[in-house]
Amino acid sequence: MAGSRERINNGVVTGGVEDAYGEDRATEDQPVTPWAVCIASGHSLLRDPRHNKGLSFTERERDAHYLRGLLPPVVLSQDLQEKRLLQNVRQFEVPLQRYMALMDLQERNERLFYKLLIDNVEELLPVVYTPTVGEACQKYGTIFRRPQGLYISLKEKGRILEVLRNWPEKSIQVIVVTDGERILGLGDLGCQGMGIPVGKLALYTALGGVRPSACLPITIDVGTNNEDLLKDEFYIGLKQRRATGQEYSELLDEFMTAVRQNYGQKVLVQFEDFANHNAFTLLAKYRENHLVFNDDIQGTAAVVLAGLIASLKSVGGTLADHTFLFFGAGEAGTGIAELVALEISRQAKVSVEEARKKIWLVDSKPFKKRYAHEHEPIKDLLGAVKAIRPTALIGSAGVGRSFTKEVIEAMSSINERPIILALSNPTSQSECTAEQAYTWSQGRAIFGSGSPFDPVKYNDKLFVPAQANNAYIFPGFGLGVVISGAVRVTDDMVLAAAEGLADQVTPEHIDKGLIYPPFSIIRKISANIAARVAAKAYDLGLASQLPRPKDLVKYAESCMYTPVYRSYR
Repeated sequence: MAGSRERINNGVVTGGVEDAYGEDRATEDQPVTPWAVCIASGHSLLRDPRHNKGLSFTERERDAHYLRGLLPPVVLSQDLQEKRLLQNVRQFEVPLQRYMALMDLQERNERLFYKLLIDNVEELLPVVYTPTVGEACQKYGTIFRRPQGLYISLKEKGRILEVLRNWPEKSIQVIVVTDGERILGLGDLGCQGMGIPVGKLALYTALGGVRPSACLPITIDVGTNNEDLLKDEFYIGLKQRRATGQEYSELLDEFMTAVRQNYGQKVLVQFEDFANHNAFTLLAKYRENHLVFNDDIQGTAAVVLAGLIASLKSVGGTLADHTFLFFGAGEAGTGIAELVALEISRQAKVSVEEARKKIWLVDSKPFKKRYAHEHEPIKDLLGAVKAIRPTALIGSAGVGRSFTKEVIEAMSSINERPIILALSNPTSQSECTAEQAYTWSQGRAIFGSGSPFDPVKYNDKLFVPAQANNAYIFPGFGLGVVISGAVRVTDDMVLAAAEGLADQVTPEHIDKGLIYPPFSIIRKISANIAARVAAKAYDLGLASQLPRPKDLVKYAESCMYTPVYRSYR
């Protein structure tokens, strides 16, 4: 028994079971080797989120994989596990606590996490993504438990390829990367923006069926200009001001080159929540030679265009018959305007320059000059509405409550069915609420928002607000790119995604005020979008997955990851 007791000799802890690796014999200042067992069995199997099934391991599996005694005796079905976990999540009243519970589950049991998310997508989407993910990013330093994804900072300059090779998965199909400078409507959150790539890729898997192991979240840390974070003792990133100019562009160049060198040219790199001045520059710089997609510019544009196309099923006419007023012309507003102009030019067979005459932007930054019109100066949004008389008012300025009662009443006096899209996130930044839009328009508005709103009852009619959520587009878009082996992303592929989403909206949806189909059928929607995107890639000669499948919708569905448990030998 003496050998099992701990002894302390000269400050060194010894004893216990045999110290084969010398860990206990080492003093605190001596390095030890972090040995790990790689065979997924016994205790290590229960700690492996990809293969862990918790109480769903069968009697035979418990014997075969040395789990006997490591689990309580009951065997539960995956459905029963899901039911119990959903009850547990619902017990938390604070959304951030729900978020943390779901992230813990993802790190513990991957398949159960995705089954829970897929089966309860309408309830849990606002928890794993906007608006809750915004608060999670703000508090990422204090709620940080285990690192998720890959962190590349200025410290790694010159060694990014080496850092990428540290990631355990070698077959990556989709990367979501942020530099944390413009997280939702919350501004510069620096390294704590990692919550965004992690959340987006969870949706790539749950909604688009891309395998979790093929997804890689990355945060590029070039510092932060957020004074609160620089003073925060728990901040997890570099405590320095943001690198800009040549230093910044060299790091991004090295990153893009390393990604291509390590994973090939068919890995989709999705830029996420970069500040406007970098977002447009990076997309323009890399889109010709890399497979890149900016969700804030192209994804938002596609989902809003789909909503506008679907709205016309109620309003009537084609896009070219209407006028569009954008309030706020950052990357989202400008991206939407460009895609709408492109769709008008395709439909009406006119030049993009001619199509832009239907679009007005309330902003005056340089990259909006192409939308400048000959007009008397207009002082404010209300004046713009009265002067321009638009069919649709689209807000993406991040200025909360800017669609006032007067603005919406003016839109309603001009249009029988005014289209009001309040796209800014999170909810506090929304240009107006659903209730305000329906009430001030006397129930006539076709309303969509960036953040979720509860159904609204007006004059005994129940209106279900449509959420113009990018999650309608990017998972299916990414799946389409992956299954076709596309080597570039073009505007025509983004248009195809928008048209594919709009096609899923039925007259019944329109009657309820919905300009998007319900999220409950999101995997069906994603498969249809993927098929449209893949078809366009094949038509343009950009697809490398040959031969072309005969039925692209069925092929997309067959490629989608399903989270049901596998049986183990």
